[in-house]
Amino acid sequence: MSQNRDKRPIIVIRRKKVVHAHHGGAWKIALADFMTALMALFLVLWILGTATDEERQGVADYFSTPLISAISGDRGGSTSAIPGGGPDPTHSEGERARINTLRHIRPSEQQRRFFQDLQRRIESVIAVDPELRQLREQMRFDLTTEGLRIQLLDTEQRPMFALGSDQVAPYMRNLLRTIAPLLNELPNDLSISGHTDSVPYAGGYRGYSNWELSNDRANASRRELVAGGLDPAQLLRVSGFADRVDVSDTESVDPVNRRIELLVLLPEIAAAIRNPGVLTKASVPPLLLQNRQDMAQRNTDTEQQLLENLQQELGAD
Repeated sequence: MSQNRDKRPIIVIRRKKVVHAHHGGAWKIALADFMTALMALFLVLWILGTATDEERQGVADYFSTPLISAISGDRGGSTSAIPGGGPDPTHSEGERARINTLRHIRPSEQQRRFFQDLQRRIESVIAVDPELRQLREQMRFDLTTEGLRIQLLDTEQRPMFALGSDQVAPYMRNLLRTIAPLLNELPNDLSISGHTDSVPYAGGYRGYSNWELSNDRANASRRELVAGGLDPAQLLRVSGFADRVDVSDTESVDPVNRRIELLVLLPEIAAAIRNPGVLTKASVPPLLLQNRQDMAQRNTDTEQQLLENLQQELGAD
């Protein structure tokens, strides 16, 4: 028995260690992307929650403007077969306009820099002249949807023109002739508009009125700018608005409403002035079209009623 036990085979158990392959970190990348997107979403929601109505409208306008048109500045017609489609869905022959192009025009960052540089140069030139330095408080610079607006405002102590006249004050003449060469540095077209307060002439609007005065003052400013070196080819529009457009938050009789506005126009605005669009029936908003139809129907009914009344009167005679 003992011998049989000694002859049993010796079994050696070798355990093989199985090494599992590395799973990688792909799931970590996916999780990181998800968390980044989630953080961006919360950030956008927070910004929209704290933004004003104007800022939110600006964001909406930005995303409603076609990307290709925003980059190229092209306002031409679309050739797409899809109504409103193509590079510029705002205008195309036979297609329905989806948005108002002028309403969505905003200065590009490059244009903003050009306008800001022009403002700094004008302010610098005025600062070194003792006489013009006193007029700095009567100047306002602001960026509008049409371009850079430079307002030259009246005060009781220092009016820009003689009372009720288009005769330019000497310091106003000096100011206009000083800034004229600076306006030549940009290729943009220029618009000049005259404004008055609401104090009427003795004859009211039947004779010479604020309409003529505002237009004459705008033209007098134009002459001084040209005399100062402004390229006449840059002048696109000279107009008078009388007392119809007041400075915000002012009374209509406030002297500050007697002013000259120089507007360095955006290229799109200048193009729209030169080539005003014509509304077709397809591009007229439905509500406006319905109002026009209702008005036409009312006019027809009124004419019919007048004709019936006239016939009755003739019959009675």
